[in-house]
Amino acid sequence: MLIFFVVVYLLASIALGLWFARGVSNTSDYAVAGRSLPLSIIIATTFATWFGSETVIGIPAKFIEGGMRDTAEDPWGAALCLILVGMFFARKLYGMTLLTINDYYRQRYGMAVEVFCSLASILSYLGWVAAQITALGLVFSHLLEDSITPLTGTYIATVVVLFYTMYGGMFSVAITDFIQMIVIVICLTAIAIIAGNMAGGPARVLEVAQQREMLNLFPPLDAKSILFYIGSAITLMLGSIPQQDIFQRVMSAKSADIAAKGAMIGGAAYLLFAFIPMYVVTTGYLLMPSEMEALIADDAQKVLPTLITMHMHPGVKAMFFGALLAAIMSTASATILAPSTVFVQNLLRNFVPSMSDRMELLLMRITVVVFTLLVLVYSLVMEGASVYDLVSSAYQVPLVSAFVPLVAGLYWPRANNSGAILSIVLGISVWSLFCWTPLGEAFPQQLAGLIAAVVGMVAGSILTTKPTHELAESIS
Repeated sequence: MLIFFVVVYLLASIALGLWFARGVSNTSDYAVAGRSLPLSIIIATTFATWFGSETVIGIPAKFIEGGMRDTAEDPWGAALCLILVGMFFARKLYGMTLLTINDYYRQRYGMAVEVFCSLASILSYLGWVAAQITALGLVFSHLLEDSITPLTGTYIATVVVLFYTMYGGMFSVAITDFIQMIVIVICLTAIAIIAGNMAGGPARVLEVAQQREMLNLFPPLDAKSILFYIGSAITLMLGSIPQQDIFQRVMSAKSADIAAKGAMIGGAAYLLFAFIPMYVVTTGYLLMPSEMEALIADDAQKVLPTLITMHMHPGVKAMFFGALLAAIMSTASATILAPSTVFVQNLLRNFVPSMSDRMELLLMRITVVVFTLLVLVYSLVMEGASVYDLVSSAYQVPLVSAFVPLVAGLYWPRANNSGAILSIVLGISVWSLFCWTPLGEAFPQQLAGLIAAVVGMVAGSILTTKPTHELAESIS
């Protein structure tokens, strides 16, 4: 029955995506849903895009290994990212005529910066999407009781997500995200109630977490611990802001007000529901105390699935895998669509500026297929890496390259092309230096890269020509 439920759910997702693909007639429909989505859909698609495999599998693993302080990057940083987008970026960007976030870099700084930031964005998505389809492969293998390998499961996952993303674009992704958000919220809430009651109630579960010092949010008060804590927190909090998946949700809204409110409410909802997998995994210390240490030593990501499958009613198992599938598929579809749109709009179009809208739409769909295949290859190469680490590594590149030019361009009139280029070059160079040398063990590489990017923007802009009067007026 569980396998039947999963098959029906997957087929229904594909069918729903293909149904709404009928509304796609041009690149605006495909990339930003014709800028027509209401607040409820914007909240849902923002929430569901963030709520992926790392939320259900990766975050609980980090939580039981190192407590709340190890989750500074996700969910705390990830949720604050969406809230910051709603507060400081959504309204400004919505008022511009943009199809992708990288269109902004072209308008503000020129083609060179656009190409640099586009490449950084596309490369960063490899890790995030790879995390999703790898997790789906593990889920399918587990559901079929190892009758298929995780690799075969990964192939199946790739095909399923590819179908409705390729044809429907943002229209299909947004509607399926709305359904998947409902599934996630209902299933995880029910699981939390059931698991908590089995463990003796919420007070008992929180008592166990407190006894094990799992609720301490902040690091030890020494310089190195604080610096690496800050580096971890800003990775998703700031590194995700200049990314296409968030921008698509902002630009898909019916109005600037809906774009801003949708991002902020979606971020708050994400943080709230991200606590549920952490709460449920903590019940493992009460429901399967003899197995916990061995599971954590082997792979902490296995604790929550083992708890659900081995110690709970089959109905709970069905709800868990329903929520997990919904979470992974919503994130995977969004993160396949985003880089594919950027590739065609911000890289390919520079070489073929006269392409028609019809041709551009066709190329976006073809690129979805190609990028999905690249993700599949990358996931096979990175086999064995944790879901949380795959997602974490994905956002350091845009953090040290694209974030500073975006903020400076919106809020500092003196920012110019030279400053943006120097910011990108210094940010990437310093980050790479700290990545590949022992310096990264003494100081967080992403924080070093971000500081270098700020220095590059300020120095490059001050020492060169100021922006034109017309450009300064467009910023204000």
